[in-house]
Amino acid sequence: MLPYENPIIKGYNPDPSICRAGEDYYLVTSSFEYFPGVPVYHSRNLANWTLIGHCLTRKEQLELDVARPSGGIYAPTLRYHNGTFYMTTTNVSHKGNLIVTADNPAGPWSDPVWIEQGGIDPDLFFDDDGTVYFTSTAPAGGRHGISICTLDPETLRQKTETVFLTEGGGGRFAEAPHLFKKDGMVYLMLAEGGTEYGHMVTFFRSAAAAGPYEPCPHNPVLTHRGRAAQHNPIQCAGHADLLEDHNGNWWMVALGVRTLPGVMLHNLGRETFLAPVTWEDGWPAVRDGMLKLSMSGPLPGAPWAREKGFSDDFTSDKPDYLYVRNPEPGRYVRDAQSKTLTLRGNGVSLREKGLSAREKEAAVPPPVFLGVRQTEFELTAKAEVTASSDIAKGGLAAWYGPDYHYVIYLTRYGGVTYARTACRVHGMEVKSDRVPIYGDSATLCIITGKDYYSLCYTDGAGSTVELARGATAGLCTEGTATMTFTGTLLGMFAERGEVVFGEFTVKPL
Repeated sequence: MLPYENPIIKGYNPDPSICRAGEDYYLVTSSFEYFPGVPVYHSRNLANWTLIGHCLTRKEQLELDVARPSGGIYAPTLRYHNGTFYMTTTNVSHKGNLIVTADNPAGPWSDPVWIEQGGIDPDLFFDDDGTVYFTSTAPAGGRHGISICTLDPETLRQKTETVFLTEGGGGRFAEAPHLFKKDGMVYLMLAEGGTEYGHMVTFFRSAAAAGPYEPCPHNPVLTHRGRAAQHNPIQCAGHADLLEDHNGNWWMVALGVRTLPGVMLHNLGRETFLAPVTWEDGWPAVRDGMLKLSMSGPLPGAPWAREKGFSDDFTSDKPDYLYVRNPEPGRYVRDAQSKTLTLRGNGVSLREKGLSAREKEAAVPPPVFLGVRQTEFELTAKAEVTASSDIAKGGLAAWYGPDYHYVIYLTRYGGVTYARTACRVHGMEVKSDRVPIYGDSATLCIITGKDYYSLCYTDGAGSTVELARGATAGLCTEGTATMTFTGTLLGMFAERGEVVFGEFTVKPL
């Protein structure tokens, strides 16, 4: 048995789906309103993961112009079959369910095939006889739950009508179906209870993919419901996927959240966790029925210490960045020689929402922003920022969404550069007074913490000056006015003019 650390992928990375190609393992997660879509991670030991690309990197694959916060791309499924990788997911803001394929999971991936069957959380299952099954939460026959159809193996178009499969095991919101085969039986894995604190994983089995299914006698197989945050820092465990490694050992990847100490609040988003699975009387079981921050199991390779933090000197492209909706070309300019990034503002503030087509005839351009996932409670994000003209406005942001973010930025008036902050929660904003900066540049930083975010700049004497604080609770999922599924990002933005950034770093305190 080898010890490893959970979560295996930190920061906002929900709804994990995993597959194996030989001794290589690949995992994808949801991306919602962010571009590029559906990150792809690679591992050889299941404990250490590297981001190698994204499935959806072109607007032809990923239309997000009218995606609302927590719209866009919902839960994906990743599968490997006969030398080809398949990824299916739902764009709830554009056309619905889709499938893309690739020979190399790092990309490029194909243009999408759109599936008639609706619902969310689609799954692909390649049966031994060559039948390709597609399941999702589509209603069928006047019933709501999990439904199934078959696809043409060559075109991936829907081949048979959608038929109802199951309502699940009694928990609300039966979703996230995944089909597997073991010892001649087909197993159906579901998420139930909603993706909040009642989340759980349930199992069912049948002699055939089309059912009927019997429930596992010890459902739920995984849940953290009823466990107080004071005693278990991992909550909301669920929405899982199953894998047999190349040594014949079984594993489950699932989402969960790390709560702030002692309270039912989380700001990092839903993360990806790993648990060893055993089989008992023909049913899967998770050790202790729960996830832990430190676990052990028969990993296919020895884990190593992870690097913590992020840095970018702008000499090469980084796959870690996320953009809100479809970014506008030409507004993000790297200069490898000067090691700078210039952001060209488009006049759109971070407060602007992408609205659905029903709410607005024309899509609102996205804000000029790029960020990385906040992966720990206590970090420092820092960059040298230059306001290049009197119209320039830009800086650093701790971003959860248009109505929930904390920023520190530079502006110029009459040739004088000022630092200022804004803390926005529930659409209400509090700004600090403007503080003059000597020269056109300043080092700006955001220090994250379990209680508050500190918005700071470095003065002419080299001292760190705190301009404002924003409560960590203000960027927590539980406090948002509408249901949200993402997590906090730390990044750079420009609203007006050209704003130039030196090296951007995010480091543990």
